[in-house]
Amino acid sequence: MIKFSIFYPNEEGKKFDMDYYINSHIPMVMEKLGGAVKGGSVDQGLAGGDPGSPAPYVAMGHILFDSVDEFQSAIGPHMEAIMADLPNYTDILPTVQISEVKI
Repeated sequence: MIKFSIFYPNEEGKKFDMDYYINSHIPMVMEKLGGAVKGGSVDQGLAGGDPGSPAPYVAMGHILFDSVDEFQSAIGPHMEAIMADLPNYTDILPTVQISEVKI
């Protein structure tokens, strides 16, 4: 199992519309990726590790797939449409990571 994660750094002066992200963007992504998706979640950052410190990320999205090949096959044809939706909810340049789920 692999996890595709997208991290939105918590940068001063940047916007992130969580309502749009969870009610429009994520459902659109899940619909386009179809049966290749095995699960997913969205996290909203609340705080950092030190008391009173801000969260390093305003939001994180995670989608599970059986393999990197399945992820790439599913997202490839839809990447342009998915990326075109970014300005509708954020002006943050996200960071992406693909991980192997161990537990």
